[in-house]
Amino acid sequence: MKKFLPYLIGAAITVNSLAALAAGETVNVGVVVSATGPAASLGIAERNTVALLPTRIGDAQVSYTILDDATDATQAVRNMRKLISENNADVIIGTTATPGSLAMVDVAAEKKIPMISLAASAAIVEPVDGARTWAFKTPQNDFLMAGAIVQAMEKAGSKKIGFIGFSDAYGQNWLKELKNALQGKSIEIVATESYARPDTSVTGQVLKLIAARPDAILIAGSGTAAALPQRELKQRGFKGQIYQTHGAGNSEFLKICGSACEGLILPAGPILVAGQLPNDNLMRKTGLDYTQQYEAKYGKGSVSGFGGHMHDAGALVAAAIPVALAGGAKPGTDAFRQALRDALEKSKDVVGVHGVFNMSPKDHSGLDERARVLLRVTKGQWEFAQDLN
Repeated sequence: MKKFLPYLIGAAITVNSLAALAAGETVNVGVVVSATGPAASLGIAERNTVALLPTRIGDAQVSYTILDDATDATQAVRNMRKLISENNADVIIGTTATPGSLAMVDVAAEKKIPMISLAASAAIVEPVDGARTWAFKTPQNDFLMAGAIVQAMEKAGSKKIGFIGFSDAYGQNWLKELKNALQGKSIEIVATESYARPDTSVTGQVLKLIAARPDAILIAGSGTAAALPQRELKQRGFKGQIYQTHGAGNSEFLKICGSACEGLILPAGPILVAGQLPNDNLMRKTGLDYTQQYEAKYGKGSVSGFGGHMHDAGALVAAAIPVALAGGAKPGTDAFRQALRDALEKSKDVVGVHGVFNMSPKDHSGLDERARVLLRVTKGQWEFAQDLN
């Protein structure tokens, strides 16, 4: 817990409340990630980060059980049900990809258990009604990041843009948010294409995009699968600016993409450039602390934004557990799950590596513009783009 205390600005617990926590209580956290399959480069970093999460919050023990859904929505649901029925989970963290997370939301409502998704789509938590009252998320909402990309496009003077994204909910939602961010702007989408996460070729789609003669192209993919259109565009001689979403913000993407990534621009959480942030940025310290812990365990240069989403989910749980226990509810009960949900919804000023979380009954994401920075790839490394921020 000590390493989480600096992150919990508004989560101080009184001496009386701490004394009220029952000694020996164990809170069970069920974790579902995509450690294999198309989203593995995201899910592995998330799985690895669980080992860095606190195992004691006040007087309570915290136990984590991790299951891999292989980037399959049906398996994500099976895993969630297993964690609830067999491990008596009090809260679920996961899953990695948007389709699986959307499928898990209904289970959360059915079983009345809070879940904290690690996927980006705003549809997981918006609007906060019905089943979504039990769902929270740590990645930045797509509309927040889409706004940053459009600002960069305006600065570059782009008038015509192309779009290619996943053919599932992730890509579809990004196209919707891009169109919303372009309203009132003098930028036109002249071509849209899609591809499936497991695809090995996008030649046809890329040729159509280039034929439309856009000034810039946005790729809405995640993990290493986002590198496929990037490399094809470069191989086919596209000279315009290429943008990616925060779904591409990890080192594995850079390795797969290679020199084809040079110069690309994307919005991301501050964790990727924690050491380049101004000293007064709240996420500088948390980001550097997490980076040091992660790289000490998994190797230099291994940290990614996706592991950061798991870190922030752990920070939210760490802030919510004492509040839920102080109300008298016991872990393993419906009352405790309800209390955890209510505590998560009231989270205030919880500083993670991606941003500062302030939840409310109308906002189960809780992040603002402090949770995004624009990055440029320079010599194979993420660079804080001073001229764009």
